[in-house]
Amino acid sequence: MKIVNAIGVFLFVLFAWFQRNDIDPEIYYHASEIDSVLWFLFYLLIAGMFMMTIFRKVPIWLLALGVIACLVEMGLSGPGLWENVFGEAEFNMTQGGMSAGDPRVELSREFCGALIALVAVLFLWWQRKRSPEQS
Repeated sequence: MKIVNAIGVFLFVLFAWFQRNDIDPEIYYHASEIDSVLWFLFYLLIAGMFMMTIFRKVPIWLLALGVIACLVEMGLSGPGLWENVFGEAEFNMTQGGMSAGDPRVELSREFCGALIALVAVLFLWWQRKRSPEQS
């Protein structure tokens, strides 16, 4: 499981690193640096929990914080995904479709990122339950 957890650390650090493009004015119109930093920290939180799991059990309160953070992010971005999937405009997940006038693409991507993070936190919680007591 240590290899799986190391892969989790790598992936979520990589996700955090990708957040740097969210403040790129070439890609986003009126990009929010605060939003980008929050997503960066969100992904680092998940990476940190994977790192911690390699050496010891993650405290329940931290796992609960991770689940809450994922659900909040999903709640904030969910309406954009809903509009993207069921709205009148054609479904779009490509970069060419992102604009200030049509934030559905970014919100859809954010929802998927939060969903992936939620699955990761639930996986860590599952590991915690099945692993023997550690220091």
